[in-house]
Amino acid sequence: MDKRLQTFEEHRPLLFSIAYRMLGSVMEAEDAVQETYLRYMATDVDAVQSPKAFLSTVITRFCLDQLKSARVQREEYFGPWLPEPLLTADAPDELLARHESISMAFLLLLETLSPVERAVFLLREVFEYDYGAIAAIVGKSEANCRQLHSRAKKHIQSGQPRFVPSGQEQQQLVGKLLHAMQRGDSDTFATLLAEDVELRADGGGKVTSATHPLLGRQVVMRFLTGLYKKRPPGSTVELTEVNAAPAWVVRVDGKVDSVMSFELGEREIRGIRIIRNPEKLRHLQ
Repeated sequence: MDKRLQTFEEHRPLLFSIAYRMLGSVMEAEDAVQETYLRYMATDVDAVQSPKAFLSTVITRFCLDQLKSARVQREEYFGPWLPEPLLTADAPDELLARHESISMAFLLLLETLSPVERAVFLLREVFEYDYGAIAAIVGKSEANCRQLHSRAKKHIQSGQPRFVPSGQEQQQLVGKLLHAMQRGDSDTFATLLAEDVELRADGGGKVTSATHPLLGRQVVMRFLTGLYKKRPPGSTVELTEVNAAPAWVVRVDGKVDSVMSFELGEREIRGIRIIRNPEKLRHLQ
């Protein structure tokens, strides 16, 4: 294998990890990695002292450019916008470092930051770059990067839950919800949902989906019960792991129809995210 290609492949998991957290899209992250590869292969590598620093800079700056146009697109998006789901059951360790940083809830919090705040926060908190390296990547002073990180960290922490159950507890909660729905056990169903549970669905205007967030236990119960009763013939529900958390993958005649992820509190489900936009499910087919 060509030495340059080997070096790039060694850094590929890191590059995808940065890009996915920056963009919230599997396909856009893969495009960013490919663009970084092309730029790296076109560079005089003898002049590159640190491949990791060079590649991190290229992909972060590419993502920053992408986010500028993405913000306009998401403002015009039909209905709630949700990140593309990422299957993580067999994901590499590099991607799962700080696994909470790829949860749906966390990625949605990142959307509330400016692009450069997002980059600085991720590079520091998730990937543990020092401020000197971050400053070189984003083209800001170290002092400015420290301020950006501090502001972003306070904002993110204010939106994070105080308690997150263990992986086994999460699996049990989500499994119980599926069993309750399948049995029509409304009493158990109700105990598993927080009183102020919120459901968001992303159909992107391309398929039938709730166009506004649904709030409250009874409202969400009715919606989910209705979905289950109206499920088409040939549909199956698989309990798996998406974005480092338990999730349902719903298939119709073997094709992925939707992905449902859950935000969990101590003993109940606080948030439900349903991705139905076909463009966000293509990589799962």
